[in-house]
Amino acid sequence: MAAMTMPRRRPGRPRRDETRPTREVVLTAATALFAERGFDAVGLREVAAAAGVDVATVAHHTGTKAALYDACFARVFAAERDVLTEAAEQARTALDAGPDAARRALHELVDVFVDFLEDRPETTALWLRRWLEPQRHAELDQRYADPLYRLVAELLTAAAATGALAEPTPHITVRSLVWATHGHVVALAAGAPGARERREFRAFVHRLLDGLYGSPTP
Repeated sequence: MAAMTMPRRRPGRPRRDETRPTREVVLTAATALFAERGFDAVGLREVAAAAGVDVATVAHHTGTKAALYDACFARVFAAERDVLTEAAEQARTALDAGPDAARRALHELVDVFVDFLEDRPETTALWLRRWLEPQRHAELDQRYADPLYRLVAELLTAAAATGALAEPTPHITVRSLVWATHGHVVALAAGAPGARERREFRAFVHRLLDGLYGSPTP
C-alpha cells in the first residue's frame, strides 16, 4: 500500500490555529486588519491569508466584507458588554450604601473599562478607524456603542436619583470618559511608559470623578 501523504499548504500562508473555531480565527485576523487599515483598505483575500484559510471559508463564516466588518464590531461589543454589565450591576448595588460607596463603585467601574481597553487595544484602533468617517457605518454606533453608553449613563442617573451624586448631563460625562480612555490607549500604543502611564491615568480618572462628584472618604 502506498504511503499516505499530506497535502501541501500554499507557500507563505500561515498555519491556521486549530485550537480555536475557524470563525473566531477569521474574526481575530479581520479585526486586526480593519483596525490597522480601515474598511476600504482590507480585502477578503487578505483576511483569509492572515487567518490561514481560503476566501471561501471566510465568506462561509461571515458573508460579505460589510458583514465581516459588522461581525468584528459585534465581537468586541459582546466582550465589552459582558465586563461592563457585571461592573455596572455591582456599582448599582452600592448606590443604597451612600455617596462614598457610590463614588468608590464608579472608580471600580472605570477601572474595569480601562483594563478592558488596555488589554484589547485593537478595540480602540477599530473604533478610531470607524470614527474617522463619522457619517459612514453610523449604524455600528447604534448597535455596538450606544447600548454601553446608555448602560453607564443610566447608572449615573440612578445614582443622582438616590442623592449619591449630582449629574445633569450623564451622556456627556460618559462620552468624555470613553474618549479620554481611548486617548490613553493610543498613548500606550505610541510608546508612552507602560506601567507608569497606566497608574497615572487611573489616578487622573479617579481625581476627575472625585472632582465631579466629591471625594469619597478613605
